[in-house]
Amino acid sequence: MRNEVVSTDITVIGGGLAGVCAAIAAARLGRTVSLVQNRPVLGGNSSSEVRVWVCGATAHGTHRYARETGIMGEMFVENQYRNMDGNPYFWDLVVMEKVRAEPNIRLFLNTDVHEVEADGDEADRTIRSVTGWMMGSERKIRFESDVFLDCSGDGLVGFLAGAKYRVGRESKAEYNEEWAPEVADDITLGSTLLFYTKDAGRPVQYIPPSFAKDITQTTIPMKRVIRSGDNGCAYWWIEWGGELDTVHDNELIRDELWAAIYGIWDYIKNSGKFDADNMTLEWVGSIPGKREYRRFVGDYVLNQNDIVAQREFEDRIAFGGWSIDLHPPQGMYSTESGSKHLHMDGIYHIPFRSLYSVNVNNLLMAGRDISASHVAFGTTRVMATCAVIGEAAGTGAALCAEKGITPRELHNIHLSELQQTMLKQDASIIGLRNEDAADLALRANVKASSTLTRLAVEMAVATHPLKSDIGLLLPADPDIDGIELLVDAADAATLTVELWNTGRGENYVPHTLQMVASTQVGKGEKQWVKLDLLWKPDTPQNAFLIIKADETFSLHLSNQPQTGVLTFLNGAKRAVSSDLENHQSSQPVIQWSMNPFVRKPLCFRLLSRTNAFSPERAVDGYARPYAGPHLWSSAALEGASSEWLELSWENQVNVRSVHITFNDDVNEDLINLHHHRTPFAIMPELIQNYTVEAYANGEWTAVAEGQNNHKRKRIHTLHAPVTTEKLRIVAYSTNGSQRAEIVEVRVYE
Repeated sequence: MRNEVVSTDITVIGGGLAGVCAAIAAARLGRTVSLVQNRPVLGGNSSSEVRVWVCGATAHGTHRYARETGIMGEMFVENQYRNMDGNPYFWDLVVMEKVRAEPNIRLFLNTDVHEVEADGDEADRTIRSVTGWMMGSERKIRFESDVFLDCSGDGLVGFLAGAKYRVGRESKAEYNEEWAPEVADDITLGSTLLFYTKDAGRPVQYIPPSFAKDITQTTIPMKRVIRSGDNGCAYWWIEWGGELDTVHDNELIRDELWAAIYGIWDYIKNSGKFDADNMTLEWVGSIPGKREYRRFVGDYVLNQNDIVAQREFEDRIAFGGWSIDLHPPQGMYSTESGSKHLHMDGIYHIPFRSLYSVNVNNLLMAGRDISASHVAFGTTRVMATCAVIGEAAGTGAALCAEKGITPRELHNIHLSELQQTMLKQDASIIGLRNEDAADLALRANVKASSTLTRLAVEMAVATHPLKSDIGLLLPADPDIDGIELLVDAADAATLTVELWNTGRGENYVPHTLQMVASTQVGKGEKQWVKLDLLWKPDTPQNAFLIIKADETFSLHLSNQPQTGVLTFLNGAKRAVSSDLENHQSSQPVIQWSMNPFVRKPLCFRLLSRTNAFSPERAVDGYARPYAGPHLWSSAALEGASSEWLELSWENQVNVRSVHITFNDDVNEDLINLHHHRTPFAIMPELIQNYTVEAYANGEWTAVAEGQNNHKRKRIHTLHAPVTTEKLRIVAYSTNGSQRAEIVEVRVYE
């Protein structure tokens, strides 16, 4: 046995996605990091050991333009490129390589931390070290740091350090939460085991083990959805243990879940109710995927009202969008729906004060153990949201270590620096603008080879009957002054369209009616029908058009997506049974679904000129859609050998690095272990081949280039500073889009 001491600026305990993103964020900011994980692989519940989908703010496409950027976004896009079929082992590699790419991270796998040295009184404690045992290597390792992050999920480190925490459900009165119980209790969400199946191509018998449960003697066949072809997260509802202690009863919970899985498979194979003769079990999990245990108390406890109201915290540092998703205490044996969901109208915000301990002065937390009520935790717990919280906590930890201050002091004195540092790293803080004084691009004049000013989708490939209201979202920048729709009419009738605003920049549902326009349409096919919609908002924002249902009409659809334009169907039928998922159909984001029209916009012509894609949008401070697309888009690349975006300054500047953020369409719902498969490995909107050119001595010279690009953000650090008065990004090709699009450019000395 060996005893070791490891000293780094920061120690991160827990190698799930929260811990991974925290460690990477801190390392990229120049801090040394120990990342300590008690399993042989990284990724936590998303890893090949547990295999849970990485869900986040998109909520399986419920929310618009909601996919995470930053480190989590990098992993989503990389996994899409390398792992189109959702192989869980390839996902492990994506996560592992992201960590190994950072020289400032020391990774310790198979290392279980169960000792903490901390001192101070109850109200003001400090962690001095944590100690872990590396299984299989007989190494006892003491980790010493200035700052510690508990990303362990169960919160053992914070607990041993004396951090204040909660387990279970608060009473309704404590935070005035509608979904909380009348009386507080210690009930949590349960744990789940998953399984994979495959078709063996020949009959395969199944003899259940002696401990398999006869599920016909339970409510499972009546109240849950069982299909022979389903596997993986389709069986998320195999859940149990919410009325037990999900940590101390972990082995009991695992045994019950195993009994249920082998009993469900017995039912599928041997009941005669399924076409499953050739099916066999390929994999059964052995580590319960825990949902809930300790939640630490921070300077602020996020609650249901904050989520539903989308409260815009001054110290917001991350966002979520998954519904408040709570499950019955009895799990799979409950006669209630397997889950109930409360949706907000758009994404919500998470404050930094919920990421550090109220009483341990050098402890930050990320993942499912942040400072949130049980009800609010019902949404913050999903892994992509845990990941963006992790990036925020890791960024905060790096700044604390650099400045020698506590997280509370960072919040009180250096909040803007924290937020601006995150934005520079492409972590999204919705509605917050880049105000980095060092960014030369913010004071540049910008122009382009061409700009998309005529907003239209004209190539029709299909029709959709107007049996239900259809929505069309598009930017009103600066206004809407007439629109044409491509319509088939079975008979003469009146077509009516309403124009609504969306209320908030981060929302994509109708909020307040602005005007109504109607027109008579004669019988005929493929008619461009004009609607006199006139709206000039005080500031550029999105318009939500509702084309009112009338079965006389059919609308034409295209297969050519247009950035900034989305199409919706009112009242689209959900794909899941209400016995399994209880979604409130009256909520706007449920009423208005994109699912039938993903990358299939309505054919339309906006009759007024749009400024939504002007060159200045690439330096307006926003790096994702917010009340508009916020990017530069060229006119069509067809016929042009290249398109360029140019920044110029009145006086020469010294350029050492150029940050370019390309459009990776954050509306596209990506997931690591695919429950759906996109037809492309690389986002078509991403620019593929480009150069960065500087103007000097009367000519343009290439100073950097990108070939076969499949990433959203590229940072080009030049070999030596370049003195110039003009800089260009020249795009030669995309990965499938008709236009060159750039979200943001930053330039630094």
